[in-house]
Amino acid sequence: MSTVPLGTALVTGASTGLGAVYADRLARRGHDLILVARDAGRMEALAARLRAESGRTVEVLPADLTESAALALVSDRLATDPAITLLVNNAGMSMKGGLLENGPAEVQRLIALNVTAPTLLAGAAARAFAARRAGAVVNIASVLALAPEIYDGVYSGSKAYILNLSLSLANRLRDAGVHVQAVLPGATRTEIWERSGTDVNAFPSEMVMEAGNLVDAALLGLDRGETVTIPPLAEEAQWTTYNAARLAMGPNPSRREVAPRYRARA
Repeated sequence: MSTVPLGTALVTGASTGLGAVYADRLARRGHDLILVARDAGRMEALAARLRAESGRTVEVLPADLTESAALALVSDRLATDPAITLLVNNAGMSMKGGLLENGPAEVQRLIALNVTAPTLLAGAAARAFAARRAGAVVNIASVLALAPEIYDGVYSGSKAYILNLSLSLANRLRDAGVHVQAVLPGATRTEIWERSGTDVNAFPSEMVMEAGNLVDAALLGLDRGETVTIPPLAEEAQWTTYNAARLAMGPNPSRREVAPRYRARA
């Protein structure tokens, strides 16, 4: 069973894709909702359906999280609303092409939405939850956080940042009654592909997960208290071995002496 107390869940990127599915699933679990995204019309339609089907209170909060004023508004809501018990940091974007095909404006917008916004929202939620010793933060990262060579480094780098942020927060908040989960989807059927100029149907069908299946698996991982949930990864030992190797290396890279292999030879 979930350790997240029922209350209000604030979901970003809630107008479509994973965010809309999270909203649906959380309402059915008994959470009231605050939906955050730019597209007010789509959120209103989703909110009307969820109110009718679940009987939960669903509030629509239109906000472009790349704009500082809107981001501050949502952060303040997380910091001051004691009914909120769960943040789903889902809003994100990719670019058409990569760093070499885009200019500063496109890169800055991606960083604003994929890095700055989830960082500030997670911080606001974590501080409020820690003060109440209850709550959870779910950050949507990507399996590309572990495979930067196979996709654009700006997008995959933003998702590696989210993974690092989640691991750090989870460690800091472990004894504060706050759970932090990073979810790493693989290729998932959402509109992000179309917006980035990619045809998701060009991928082999066995590579592409449906959004509902992804969210259901991620919520099961949350119920189990997982810090990192990788729904498409069949062999859990691959992640645990990878993570154990990373942790084992941890004390070694910072030393007074240069490693022998880098010492100049006489």
